[in-house]
Amino acid sequence: MMNIRATFFLVLFAVLYNHSFAQTHTIILGRPTDVSITASVVFDTDVELQVEYGTTKGSYLQTTKSISAKKGVPVRPVLDGLSPDTRYFYRLQYRRTGTTTFTNSPEYMFHTQRAKGKKFTFLVEADEHLYDKKGIRQMYSICLDNQAKDSADFLFSLGDTFGDDHTPETTTSQDMDDLHRDYLQYLGKVCHSMPFFFCLGNHEGETGYYLKQNPPNNIAVWGTLWRKYYYPNPVPDKFYSGNTIVEPHGMELPENYYAFTWGDALFVVLDVYRHCDVNVKPQNWDWTLGEVQYKWFKNQLESSKAKYKFVFAHHTRGQGRGGVATALGAEWGGYSNKGTYEFDKMRPGWGEPIHQLMVKNGVTIYFQGHDHLYAKEELDGLVYQEVPMPSDSTYTIGYTDNGDAYTDVKLEGAGHLRVDVGDDGVNVDFVRAWMPKDTVGGKHTNGEVAYTYTAKARPTSVHDYAPRIDVQITPNPASDMINVRTPYEVASGHTRIYDIMGNLVIDSHSEQIAVDHLARGIYTVSVDVHGNQFTTTMILGHE
Repeated sequence: MMNIRATFFLVLFAVLYNHSFAQTHTIILGRPTDVSITASVVFDTDVELQVEYGTTKGSYLQTTKSISAKKGVPVRPVLDGLSPDTRYFYRLQYRRTGTTTFTNSPEYMFHTQRAKGKKFTFLVEADEHLYDKKGIRQMYSICLDNQAKDSADFLFSLGDTFGDDHTPETTTSQDMDDLHRDYLQYLGKVCHSMPFFFCLGNHEGETGYYLKQNPPNNIAVWGTLWRKYYYPNPVPDKFYSGNTIVEPHGMELPENYYAFTWGDALFVVLDVYRHCDVNVKPQNWDWTLGEVQYKWFKNQLESSKAKYKFVFAHHTRGQGRGGVATALGAEWGGYSNKGTYEFDKMRPGWGEPIHQLMVKNGVTIYFQGHDHLYAKEELDGLVYQEVPMPSDSTYTIGYTDNGDAYTDVKLEGAGHLRVDVGDDGVNVDFVRAWMPKDTVGGKHTNGEVAYTYTAKARPTSVHDYAPRIDVQITPNPASDMINVRTPYEVASGHTRIYDIMGNLVIDSHSEQIAVDHLARGIYTVSVDVHGNQFTTTMILGHE
């Protein structure tokens, strides 16, 4: 980890002290509401500062109190007394300690909560991985430059951002500080005008298991403290709902799951790691939101009348590969790895699995990361959206490693998602980022849209959940041989069968498929016929 610290300080020195760049501070906006916003400000020297803000470009009628800031230590001025659904402009006014002359920062901007019926844009990225060889810094910077052009209201990151759980027994608090601070130079490029929302990934190390290991001296406690130190995620108040459980060792409210409404949309961010405390590598039913978070999530969905509902998590159940391929297993879908429905047994009194809960309550899109590629699928009318990696200069890491776990649209490439929310639907663009060398000759264009689709509002259901059957598997449950039929009267299609972990176990063009070599369990069957995808589940129980 010493190499990480050394690299960090070299990069930070170059960014803060290179006169051609001349960056003296970073600003990460967070917690936007209808009447306020919080700024986390870090300077490269001791300063006295205040924030001037107003609704007209270049004119600032409101000012925060003066704040003394130490070099490298975040301060958090709160801009309040704002008007809902309003664009604001602001700047920092500061002077270095020991001087009398004030300097003005560039002008930045933000928008308060949109009113119902108003259009807006938000962005999503995931798996930045700058702490290992997967994430390339130049590639990530290019992606952020593209994001800056989108004029979005806010940005979500879906985790595996700060890391690093690869060396849990030797990683120190100082290492975790360095890893979180390292991102200021990058997120600071866009988040001065685009509030930042964070969703925990597995590599952040903030799991229930690590929280129990020699507290408070573990990566989970240190990760929580340093994340909260630099990045202001939502806390429960009149605007945000979220985790109200106060944790020990100075962590207080962990800011790990939360929900809010913006315009016509409900946003819900889940934490699929913090409450898994039985093993360093949980399996199947070990993965859990925890009953408190689950019931909170259920209440958020059932009580919301928002036209659109978006749910974010690093990955279904925190393990495996794929979206739809893993959506029916364990707490997420209710089935055991032996193919039996066990949700009521394993989660008595909860009600229904996460997937069914989202379908029943009209969730529009579920966003996840973890697999490092662009992929879009549907199950029971719900879009499962895998978010591409923004820092992969090879463009192929996730597609090569994990593409087989996806059954519908899947694409190579680095970039981010741009989501436009409007009255007539939700438009989702995959905005690709390219290294300069790969745009020579005009074959590729940085910022090009590689794929786009529109998702419509989905009504909530008053009926019990019933899976949509697009593919007929007979017999089902099966034992040794299955017949595969789709709504099209064709002899065969391209059939892919995935196990509960998202692994591709059969790839066939036959109508009759032998399955006697597979283990007992539940499987996802996806059939492609003339470009049309049909998906269902198969239960395999050998005689």
